Amino acid sequence: MTDTRPSRRSTLGLLAAAPLTVGALPLVSGTARADASASPGPILKDARPGGVYDRFIAQLAADDQFSGTVLLAHRGRPVLARSYGMADREKKIPNKIDTIYNLASASKPFTALAIVQLAQQRKLRFHEKLGTYLDGFPDEIAGTVTVHHLLTHTAGMGDPSRPGDNSSEGRITNSIEERLADLRQLTRRQKLEFAPGTKHAYSSIGMEVLGEIVAKVSGQTFVDYVHDHIFAPAKMTRSAYYTRPQWLSDKRIAHPYMYQSDGSRVDAVRNLDKGAVLGGAPGSNPARAFIGSGGGSGFSTAPDLVRFALALQNGKLLESAYTQLYTSGRIPVPPLPPLPGRPPAPVDPAGQEALQGYGVLTPIFNGQRIIGHGGGIGGGATNWSIYLDTDWVGVILSNYDLRIEPIISKERHAVTDHTAQSSR
Repeated sequence: MTDTRPSRRSTLGLLAAAPLTVGALPLVSGTARADASASPGPILKDARPGGVYDRFIAQLAADDQFSGTVLLAHRGRPVLARSYGMADREKKIPNKIDTIYNLASASKPFTALAIVQLAQQRKLRFHEKLGTYLDGFPDEIAGTVTVHHLLTHTAGMGDPSRPGDNSSEGRITNSIEERLADLRQLTRRQKLEFAPGTKHAYSSIGMEVLGEIVAKVSGQTFVDYVHDHIFAPAKMTRSAYYTRPQWLSDKRIAHPYMYQSDGSRVDAVRNLDKGAVLGGAPGSNPARAFIGSGGGSGFSTAPDLVRFALALQNGKLLESAYTQLYTSGRIPVPPLPPLPGRPPAPVDPAGQEALQGYGVLTPIFNGQRIIGHGGGIGGGATNWSIYLDTDWVGVILSNYDLRIEPIISKERHAVTDHTAQSSR
């Protein structure tokens, strides 16, 4: 079994393991793909309850290497639904299928989708420079960085997880206004790391800027715009940009349990003085920010993310041409270099291409097109994938910081291996 443990084994035992049978979860949405037949389609044995993927997650949970929810759905109907661990240890609340998790960067695609919607409404253009919409940026940024660059992580701007870009991680903001002011200061003091359009480098700060553009162009706050134009039409009733007080008080929301250097895990929301060791920028704490933003930390559930996939594919969020634009790869993404002192990550031959789209990753795996995004914070690891060619959706939501890549790989093989073999 692939090891997904942190470098030091947590000393905490398994808190709860509560698998939920698929029969207990209703149809995620009232409508499946408009072009889908009435047949449920092939249910792959590795994706079924008791299959390879299910057993893999169960073993991780038994070893206290996973706490959270996984869901596999085909045309909106759940095939595998499992929850393990505790959403709140102090109050003894277990994780459930509809538990709400901080998505971390897995909510960045909502920011990008909002931008594409505004382009569809002819309220902005992808080729326009940043200075067309926002003020206060240095000339080298305002006059050269385009909306397209920001959407594709080719703008040359920074990321708080990298050394030197981490100047606001220690701050605790206590209101929406304070959080927005903090972000404005952070984005305005950026300097270009390379000429826009010449290189791909993941940039959370670039996505923060896009969130600010959404607010400026739409005339709504970023949070209100996403609610009104994405969450509401997709019927994502539990999804929102919750504030830290809501994170503390709402029993539906999972608390993030950050791994610490002594092998313990601490509740990040209740311990703002504690910092990440594994899942986020060193020393960071996701709960220090009062509310999420264009750069991430929207909240959602596994069923809501399936509803998002259905709404996107059924034309509820974008017209057909702009849906194609949003779900298509724009530029190839080179492999990340290995971390200092570590060997290169093994290459999965099923992973054929890595492509960056407008806010989403659009890989080709086992001959299938996928769109999605992952996220990682201290005390959280998330990923959602839409399998465009076969109408599957996979969701992984954890309130542990862990290496999520092996879990994603198991999910993708469970969904695509049968199709890949039958086409050979």
